[in-house]
Amino acid sequence: MGLVMDCEEKFTAIVKGTRRYFSRAQVKKAVLGVSGGIDSAVTALVLAEALGREKVYALYMPLKLKQGDKNLRDALAVTKMSGINFAVFSIGNACSYLAQTVWKPTKLARANLAARTRMAVLYSFANSKKALVAGTSNRSELLLGYFTKHGDSGSDIMPIASLYKTEVVKMAKWLGIPRKIIEKKPSAGLWHGQTDEKELGLKYEKIDKILSGKFDHKKSTPELEKEFGKKAVQRVLLLVKKNEHKRKKPVIIKA
Repeated sequence: MGLVMDCEEKFTAIVKGTRRYFSRAQVKKAVLGVSGGIDSAVTALVLAEALGREKVYALYMPLKLKQGDKNLRDALAVTKMSGINFAVFSIGNACSYLAQTVWKPTKLARANLAARTRMAVLYSFANSKKALVAGTSNRSELLLGYFTKHGDSGSDIMPIASLYKTEVVKMAKWLGIPRKIIEKKPSAGLWHGQTDEKELGLKYEKIDKILSGKFDHKKSTPELEKEFGKKAVQRVLLLVKKNEHKRKKPVIIKA
């Protein structure tokens, strides 16, 4: 079972849906965080097509600006390709200040703090420009809960959230996004050397087939285990289940 996609048809539908959303909201501008990765690259091109390149703003928000930053180079390549506006804002000082707590933040807490700081910066920029914040999450990340709650999930619209990660890759190739960005190991940039697939324990190609089998083709767990192996299926479905709270609004307790 593979994931078959007509890139032109999907891209056209996403662009139309994005344009319709902004029109109904009566907002003409968008801002997104760019990382030099494939998800933000595809999202940037969708927004440029939907709204016009002059109305889209991309922010690159590293913890620290470094000489020879490859992610900055790749982020610049995509913004030049799409013609959208680009700015750099280092969040290192803000994160360092917020990490000065009476408790000792864990490695994960610091990583999530960075994601939430980026979200705060994007909304400050959006408020200043009368824009909406566009998230860059894909469907694989959302189903797995592989994102920071109120961090990279904090947005007004997620243009590519109907596409699995492997579909984003196909879309990127169709759009002509530079090969070096497409072939870069997916990473949330949570810490040095961190990669999605290393942390998840599985390749996205297998993850997406399991997710598609479960949610698109409604296959049972035994059917999936027979096709992809018990360990892999249980790993994916466990992540889906335990991170359910990330996909829901805060629980309201009735009095």
